[in-house]
Amino acid sequence: MLKAICSAKELTDNSYYDCVSDIIESRQIQELKSIRHHVSTTRFQHCINVSYYSYIVCRKFSLNARSAARAGLMHDLFYYDRKEYNSKKTKGQASHSRKHSLEACANAAEITAITKLERDMIEKHMWPITRSKPGYKETYVITFIDKYCAVLEFFVPRVQRMIRRKTQ
Repeated sequence: MLKAICSAKELTDNSYYDCVSDIIESRQIQELKSIRHHVSTTRFQHCINVSYYSYIVCRKFSLNARSAARAGLMHDLFYYDRKEYNSKKTKGQASHSRKHSLEACANAAEITAITKLERDMIEKHMWPITRSKPGYKETYVITFIDKYCAVLEFFVPRVQRMIRRKTQ
């Protein structure tokens, strides 16, 4: 079952999946399943969350939902431990926020041909932390959805645990 956080929809049997079906089963994307992300989820699940909700918002506003789904799936396509990177970072090295978005973009280009729009979304999804301002409306969508999903991923599991404790 492939689902986004706070959604009951099975994602493999709808139009969203059609947008990402050619890349989601790639070895590079599947490797994200083994990497913890935002305390309580995996990087794979986080990317699914961002991909799906960016797709929904872009579709609602008649923006490029297909590119949003694809860029969302690949926006955190990196494999190093950010905490370890930050602890070893030396003066002059790029911040994790900048480094991981560029690395994700390079890794995405190894999986599939990415469009100018998808490149902008992946490289600039950390705005305003990274100073490069988004060049497209879709980039703003993925930027805000990324933050929204991070908050959900942090709080939803805690709320679910509290509810379970109260009902036991």
